[in-house]
Amino acid sequence: MSDKIKRFEDLRIWQESHRLVSEIYKLVRKFPKEEKFILISQLLRASISIPANIVEGFYRNTTKELIQFLYTFRGSAGEVIYYLMLSKDLNYISEYDYKRLRNDYELLAKSINALINSLKKK
Repeated sequence: MSDKIKRFEDLRIWQESHRLVSEIYKLVRKFPKEEKFILISQLLRASISIPANIVEGFYRNTTKELIQFLYTFRGSAGEVIYYLMLSKDLNYISEYDYKRLRNDYELLAKSINALINSLKKK
């Protein structure tokens, strides 16, 4: 990792994933109450696991372990995309919110790929 990165908060991918968790929390407030322990729970769990895995990998303090956590994070980003798609199909979120958030999560996944590739070269 770069010498400039002293804290996990300095990582742009952590900043973006943290911002997206806030977006998901705002979004699920509109869901039906009966989804509280089903779709809401799954969507929140998957979105929260992304910045949490970045933090855990950062504190492991080895590049190999960080990369493993980044792979997990990338998988969770895909999981969030599916839950957003399902939410749209169930008319819990708008097409606009779906496309906007899907794009954000796809960009996040691309950023993680770039970071993984960068870390592998070291």
